[in-house]
Amino acid sequence: MSLSEIAVLLGLNLVLILAVMGGLWALSLKLKDVSFVDGVWPLGMLLLALATFPRTDGDLTRKWLLLWLCGVWAVRLGWHLLKRWRGAGADGRYVAIVEAQDRNKGWSFGKTALLFVFIPQALFLWLTCFPVQLGQVDYHPAVGWIGWTGAVLAVIGIGFESIGDAQLSAFRKDPKSKGKVLDTGLWRYTRHPNYFGDACVWWGLYLIAAETGPGRWAILGPLFLTFTLTRWSGIGITEKAIHKSRPGYAEYVRRTSAFVPWPPKPAEAVTAPTAAPRAAAKPKSSASGTSKPRAAAKPAARKRTPAKPTSRQTKPRR
Repeated sequence: MSLSEIAVLLGLNLVLILAVMGGLWALSLKLKDVSFVDGVWPLGMLLLALATFPRTDGDLTRKWLLLWLCGVWAVRLGWHLLKRWRGAGADGRYVAIVEAQDRNKGWSFGKTALLFVFIPQALFLWLTCFPVQLGQVDYHPAVGWIGWTGAVLAVIGIGFESIGDAQLSAFRKDPKSKGKVLDTGLWRYTRHPNYFGDACVWWGLYLIAAETGPGRWAILGPLFLTFTLTRWSGIGITEKAIHKSRPGYAEYVRRTSAFVPWPPKPAEAVTAPTAAPRAAAKPKSSASGTSKPRAAAKPAARKRTPAKPTSRQTKPRR
């Protein structure tokens, strides 16, 4: 495909996802809630992968590989997030956005939902899934070792994210976990195994796409996703809320990697230093410049000879 044809393909995909988000915005007006958009995010990527498939002439093995990996990831994650939304209700992050715009600018729910949630989500979704769009464009070359390495990485990412989500769901359902911090399983090695798995999936899909000429530009997708997860709306916002509700989370943060799985720091490396006992503290110096304990000052007081008072207090301490 020529550059102009690729531009048309991406443009039509953008129009498609904007139209879908427009319909979901209308649904949010009825529900007075936008939180379900998180569950739509992965399904929207699958929609763009499906829409791209019949309009491109890329290598069939690569196209099917991208489509199946994206599909497995999207269906699993979309179902998980939508089920969580049905059970937990409105997400506090989105509620805060709506309330802030109402308080600061007097915006209606509909205006905030459209301009701050659904349109941005459509743009970010379209950009993030560049690998499954551009990776289907060019026929040559066929899938090589880089592409198959990407496929393995994507499978690992799907598994990592799935296990992390399952462990978190089980932890939340346990009444004994109230107020506690999940620090077992994958959560012992990274504070966000689901985010790390998500990034692995899309870096893997990028490697599959990168063997083609146009697919190399797809790096913008995983770069943006990784930035979002680690520096923007992922870790920062999530951990800010957890710190308020779980007292032990600060200690967990000190010993556990934020993103890339890594063995936790030993307890002695993260324990805050404690104040030295009073008995071990350095005794204060006396007026004569010696360092004696207070009890030793009494004999010296009995040997004092009368002297003229001075401006400095000389009365011994009791």
